[in-house]
Amino acid sequence: MDRITPLQRSKIMRAIRSTNTKVEVRLAKALWHLGYRYRKNNRTIFGTPDLTFKKLKIAIFVDSEFFHGKDWENQKDRVKTNTEFWQKKIERNMERDVEVNTNLESQNWKVLRFWSAEIEKNLEDCIAKIQSEIISKQNQKSQF
Repeated sequence: MDRITPLQRSKIMRAIRSTNTKVEVRLAKALWHLGYRYRKNNRTIFGTPDLTFKKLKIAIFVDSEFFHGKDWENQKDRVKTNTEFWQKKIERNMERDVEVNTNLESQNWKVLRFWSAEIEKNLEDCIAKIQSEIISKQNQKSQF
């Protein structure tokens, strides 16, 4: 049984953002301060990545642990209310993530996915991975 009323739960769920979450903004600002220019939520790119470097073909996604099913096999039993809906929804999100990765990679995009907690705890490591990919892609372009 849920400890809060359906009205309270609805209010909580409505407050969850799909774009410009605190973690996304934190990552974006860190990249911007390092001089990197990107596009946010570019709808012209399949899957609408959170951040994109279109010329370099780098797509960055910031995934929340709950909605994208981190450690899903162990976590799916935590959902106690409306279980069927949430399990179906999160499993579909996970399938879509794979479809997006496959589609973009087939078009020579580099897809980087970060868990929101990973960015919160290790922002510098996430930035280093992104910088490494940017440098790698720039070197590939300069060879041609």
